[in-house]
Amino acid sequence: ESILSRIRSFEYSQKNAVLVPAAALGVGGMLLYWLRSGRKIKTIDMGDGWWGSGERPLKGKEDESIRPFKIETSDKEIEDLHRRLDHFRFTPHVEGAAFHYGFNSSYLRKVVAYWRNQFDWRKQVEVLNKYPHFHTTIEGIDIHFIHVKPSYVPHGRAVQPLLMVHGWPGSFYEFYKIIPLLTEPARHGLNEGDVVFEVICPSIPGYGFSEAPHQKGFDSVATARIFHKLMNRLGFKEYYLQGGDWGSRITTNMAQMLPQSVKGLHLNVVFIGKQGLGRMICIMLGAYVPWLVGLSREDARRFYPFMQKNVYDVLRESGYLHIQATKPDTAGCGLNDSPVGLAAYILEKFSTWTDKSFLHKDDGGLESKYSLDELLTNVMIYWVTSSIVSSMRYYKENFSKDPNLNAYNRYSVHVPTGIAAFPQEILHTPHVWAKDVFKNIISYSYMPRGGHFAAFEEPKLLAQDIMQFVRKVEQL
Repeated sequence: ESILSRIRSFEYSQKNAVLVPAAALGVGGMLLYWLRSGRKIKTIDMGDGWWGSGERPLKGKEDESIRPFKIETSDKEIEDLHRRLDHFRFTPHVEGAAFHYGFNSSYLRKVVAYWRNQFDWRKQVEVLNKYPHFHTTIEGIDIHFIHVKPSYVPHGRAVQPLLMVHGWPGSFYEFYKIIPLLTEPARHGLNEGDVVFEVICPSIPGYGFSEAPHQKGFDSVATARIFHKLMNRLGFKEYYLQGGDWGSRITTNMAQMLPQSVKGLHLNVVFIGKQGLGRMICIMLGAYVPWLVGLSREDARRFYPFMQKNVYDVLRESGYLHIQATKPDTAGCGLNDSPVGLAAYILEKFSTWTDKSFLHKDDGGLESKYSLDELLTNVMIYWVTSSIVSSMRYYKENFSKDPNLNAYNRYSVHVPTGIAAFPQEILHTPHVWAKDVFKNIISYSYMPRGGHFAAFEEPKLLAQDIMQFVRKVEQL
């Protein structure tokens, strides 16, 4: 009996040795599952859409082919432009007005003269066609994009796909100076150890050579879904994103929609519209004790005086936004009919959004940062495609649904995020505020110079920051 009891005792202890850890493991697993399910990342519903003319076809699969595209021009197109430029009606400017009243009409006369007599659109078309262009049909409309691959990839180095998205009043052309720096960094004096990219730059539907939506409601979320479909169609399961202006909103929505597809998100502008008592206290204390509310010395320098930089300057620069967010077609039809009006409307933004101090210059400081050929090429993309009205409608589609552009901030961004904060950007978003939405910021750079059109104005600075960010992500 003594021996039998010992055997039973041994068997019981052996069972305990197995059952207790198994039970603990089970309970622990359930607890972990509960914690994880409670913290499940909320994502924007991808949904679906149809933006073509008329009703969505009931039968037949969409043509998913990727078709080579080439920008072309004609004598008739150029003759029509010259005829309109020849009939430009000049309005004398107010003496000493510089750019305080908008585009200075005396400088506009110089721009029009250059456009009419020296600007060579055929030559610029050749420049635009130096990269491969494509069209593909997604959700009923033709999407235009350029896709640039590196000509040489060193042995053992991975090529990272990078989708870059423009904003208004820019275009895919904004990226022409940064593309070679990203696809061939060593050739352009950047560190040979840096990552190499293949770059995809689509035109937002309704901009440039992308077809305009025929239905109401086309917003940044619809754009995000279409661009995810585009990348999937190109064969990419994971990719990096980069954006400024509307491109920032679109790529952020892409990260909120399919985080598993986004390796990293790089932005050169961040819009955080959060309001409330806490934010107000932060603003008030930040002027005196910035460190107490998480602001750096550089944040304080860019942010204050608060009323001047965040209220007066923004009101002065945002009149266009109210028009475009309410009745874009009214002003748009005039811009679509007059190349001079279109140029004044667009180029005025390239002045004060590049540097606020350019407001005080008679020429708007435009040629200190860009050439007239570059500026007029961007204007011509809007002109030859008659896309200014549809590009302006994008404001109405977004702001009518979300007046403060705040609705999607409740979906936190958990993908690795890099932010390049340029000092002349219209609004500065401190790192501590950006963390309200972007929960995994691994790179936040106070850029030494530059404004809203970062890739167009400071391509090398932006390229270096993108590379630094991606290198960090790849090492995680």
